[in-house]
Amino acid sequence: MRRLLWPVVQLALALGVVSLLLQWVLRLFGRRRTVFQVTYWRGVYLLIWPLASLCVALPLLRPLLTGPRSWWEIMLLALLFAVVLGFAAPSLLLHGQYYRRNRRTTLLFDPRQNTLEVYEGAEPVPFARHDIERVEYCRCRARRAFWSNYEFLRLHLRDGRTVELTSLLADLGPLAEFLRNTRLQPVWRWVCRL
Repeated sequence: MRRLLWPVVQLALALGVVSLLLQWVLRLFGRRRTVFQVTYWRGVYLLIWPLASLCVALPLLRPLLTGPRSWWEIMLLALLFAVVLGFAAPSLLLHGQYYRRNRRTTLLFDPRQNTLEVYEGAEPVPFARHDIERVEYCRCRARRAFWSNYEFLRLHLRDGRTVELTSLLADLGPLAEFLRNTRLQPVWRWVCRL
């Protein structure tokens, strides 16, 4: 099993490193984006460390599958696997929740042109800046955790609707700065669930 698993892990890590380097080069020499959607590369950026920790945890399962072991070995391996899974599970759950919420969302944001538009599929979500009653900017309190990059903005409109924009679409810092004059309320949580 190790002969089969190790090349897959190496390939996944190599693809992750190449994709991060490619993103860095494109950001360095490319134009600033104004249209944001959920993309594969943004998902890789957010999931690189949780997936790497799962790759570390996979070899811990092998001794459990090969045959009976003493109870203390099983307990130790199960404890190690639970600790490693504890690092990755919140990120994976948040990623799934954010993906379900924003998979069809398109954000058009250009602060130089004073433009902020949100589309659900092909339909625009109609609102103007003066329609925003308040903005919740939920950020992670644990800044060094694997899930600390998962954050969201919740725009509360005057007619009762809410628009949720997650970090799976884009980095939300510039958007929060753009909306700072619309009663921006920072919210700090340990895990930023929607």
